[in-house]
Amino acid sequence: MALYAISDLHLSLSGDKPMDIFSDQWKDHDQRIRDNWLKKIGPEDTVLLAGDLSWSMTMDSGREELDFIAALPGKKMIIKGNHDYWWGSITKLNKMHPEMNFIQNNFFPYGDYAICGTRGWVLPGSVLFKPEDEKIYKREILRLRLSLDTAKKAGFAKFIVMIHYPPVNETFQDSAFTDIFEEYGVEKVIYGHLHGKSLQRVMTGYRRGVEYILTSCDYIDFDPIRIMD
Repeated sequence: MALYAISDLHLSLSGDKPMDIFSDQWKDHDQRIRDNWLKKIGPEDTVLLAGDLSWSMTMDSGREELDFIAALPGKKMIIKGNHDYWWGSITKLNKMHPEMNFIQNNFFPYGDYAICGTRGWVLPGSVLFKPEDEKIYKREILRLRLSLDTAKKAGFAKFIVMIHYPPVNETFQDSAFTDIFEEYGVEKVIYGHLHGKSLQRVMTGYRRGVEYILTSCDYIDFDPIRIMD
């Protein structure tokens, strides 16, 4: 049994939005993800999926991509990304794919660990941060705390967090998210969202006791990475 992670699959199995328009690196990326996944992940393993799974705009149109992921081996734990417009209510998602684990204000266990998470958002101090982002930023902070607090109340003291957006801005300033990670003693943070030139300057490795792991598909060569046993 092992824990793996990957994010930003950006699947478009209908072909409406092929990713190789961005670069040749993305050519046939869905097949590469599948092949790499099957080489290393078995039914006893767990995979963390940190958002942006599909370009689909509705749950119905996103069913093909979710079916693609569900058919791959392993237990899946999933958070929402900024492009996951297909993400409906948790009740509807659980009904569509009860075998997958969707995280929103909740958590799922992995051995002694609680897998928690939230989408995150553009951060204060970023050149992209606008006044209207403040409300969403604060809401995501609350959702992260709710996820962690729910796990704590269930008796967990060891945490791994998924957050789709980077938890620091482009100048690597602390945020409410990094403060919360340190406050709760989070051991590992899995994040994605970054692509292209943004991958030339990223935060990975340990920072004040928290390990940050970037899992954007094009950063990890479309190959799920092993997080821990």
